[in-house]
Amino acid sequence: PYANGSIYSIAIQSDGKIVVGGYFTQIGGQIRNYIARFNPDGSLDTTFDPDANNPVISIAIQSDGKILVGGYFTSISGQPRNYIARLNPDGSLDTNFDPNASNSVYSIAIQPNGKIVVGGAFTTICGQTRNYIARLNADGTLDTTFVNPKANSAVLSIAVQPDGKILVGGQFTTIGG
Repeated sequence: PYANGSIYSIAIQSDGKIVVGGYFTQIGGQIRNYIARFNPDGSLDTTFDPDANNPVISIAIQSDGKILVGGYFTSISGQPRNYIARLNPDGSLDTNFDPNASNSVYSIAIQPNGKIVVGGAFTTICGQTRNYIARLNADGTLDTTFVNPKANSAVLSIAVQPDGKILVGGQFTTIGG
């Protein structure tokens, strides 16, 4: 389906529905601000409209079906959310999840244990100093057992290997000392 801007992230839910995020305000012939969902047949899911106020850059689906989104937004579903939010499977905002990043979130990866690794341009998250990369518990609180790797610039991409090791890419030239 046609979008009037770029798609930056795509995630597939367990029911086959496709969540997309990016720099668009129209997709599939309908107004959708920066995030939309398609049915498995490719038709727009008209029941899903979280309405972000700025682009959604990263999407990840948790094992319980909840949808993690990161990007440039500071509100979603009409509620303040700084750069990271979680949606319920129906697209409504999960009001219990609010890590409150200090700047954009570019990448989200979920580890097999349910912990959430996020990267971006932020220097604080959950009210704590974390330079460009952090790990959250499944409920959105900061995982303080994850040593702050102290990247010196933005983390743009994160992948979790099957053995649990975390790969990161971005604009940094030093990380982990």
